[in-house]
Amino acid sequence: MFGSFRKLMAELVDGGKPAHEYGDNDYRLAAASLLVHTANIDGNISDAENARLHEVIKQRFALDDGATDRLVEEATEADAKAIDLYQFTTRLNRALDDAGRVRLVEMMWQIVYADGAVTEFEDNLIWRAADLLNVSRDARIALRERVAAAQAKTT
Repeated sequence: MFGSFRKLMAELVDGGKPAHEYGDNDYRLAAASLLVHTANIDGNISDAENARLHEVIKQRFALDDGATDRLVEEATEADAKAIDLYQFTTRLNRALDDAGRVRLVEMMWQIVYADGAVTEFEDNLIWRAADLLNVSRDARIALRERVAAAQAKTT
């Protein structure tokens, strides 16, 4: 009951804008921020990358369309304020096990391959993020090859 009241008050105080749904320590915000950064690293989020970004986040976190849009919006804000990748990868290392971190690197590759081309910026970003997430070089390369093969089958 009090939670609903607090939410209503926050919306009134913020001029009708709902309070942030995902806290700074929420690993979903850190993961989505890293994925947004991946989509935007080459300076252009293509329609295909944007669609894949939403699809990957929606599936991974079992969200509906509205919650996915809100998470992407908050992640975009967090990414714009970020100084480096470390603030995201630190949270993710604390929250995810090895398989979860590998899955996140795979999600990054899925976004990169959505438009059919990998730029040197995208490749370098995933190399750095995988290193910070303690995902091995071999795993990173295997993920790249698997995602590239899957993308080739769909095109």
